[in-house]
Amino acid sequence: MKITIGTRKSQLALWQADYIAAQLRQCQPGVEVVLRHIVTHGDRVQDRPLPEIGGKGLFTAELEMALHTGAIDLAVHSLKDLPTALVPEFIIGAIPARASPFDVLVSGNGYTLDTLPHGALIGTSSLRRSAQLKATRPDLVIEPLRGNVPTRVEKTRNGAYDAVVLAAAGLDRLAMADYITQILPAAMMLPAPAQGALGVQCRTDDQAIRAMLAPLDDSGTRVVVTAERAFLHALDSGCRLPVAALAQIDGDQLRLIGRVISLDGEQVIEVGGTSDLSEAEALGTRLAQSALKQGARAILQAIEAQIES
Repeated sequence: MKITIGTRKSQLALWQADYIAAQLRQCQPGVEVVLRHIVTHGDRVQDRPLPEIGGKGLFTAELEMALHTGAIDLAVHSLKDLPTALVPEFIIGAIPARASPFDVLVSGNGYTLDTLPHGALIGTSSLRRSAQLKATRPDLVIEPLRGNVPTRVEKTRNGAYDAVVLAAAGLDRLAMADYITQILPAAMMLPAPAQGALGVQCRTDDQAIRAMLAPLDDSGTRVVVTAERAFLHALDSGCRLPVAALAQIDGDQLRLIGRVISLDGEQVIEVGGTSDLSEAEALGTRLAQSALKQGARAILQAIEAQIES
């Protein structure tokens, strides 16, 4: 049997697709696995910050179309990029064990967040990262930064930026963790929902592929990212807005922290709670409703208006 995996062409996306391919070959000896490179809208438009070039699905829509047409059998995504509202035609067939969910600082001069000089130039296109940086260090100058992980790292090593903020998982997967100068604590930089996790998407009615993907699924990771993505979904938000969430399993309990931040970092709504592991989705929804009661909708609508203006 031949399985075709759809993937973006970035170095990190190819690592992720190769990882899933290797896992499938190990679990299903004799199966032929091939990759098909697909260029997404987010890949094509490199001269504008991500929040300005569209809403949900910037890095996933073309992969889903290839699934729909049968050009590929499954798609490998960074799960934080995959919209929370999936059409019934598709399902997340596997969520492998999560890598580090945290964000990190990379600085060519070895700066940490505390030692960055006043007015230091920081690169990131993430409004979530930018807003949380401003909440802690309002003096920092933050400018958009696009490009793959190695390109972003090089931007701080050659002095174009004093530091850049990246996901720890991407650096770990590309064997670039030595460039990390600080792992940013969740109290200061709560990660994006599902950051560090992969989502392997397939057609809902493809029972053969779903059976092959089942051994790749990590139950604990699925629980925590379900809670985080439910928080995001109930806010009717997407990965481009400053919404953060982190869930962790503590014995037989699930703990979730969610955060909504204004662009200037001056308004921060944080909610937290616990539930049984079986109630992950309900926990995320409940905490989002709590955030909405505290004014999260007004914050997010103001940001949307600012992006569109």
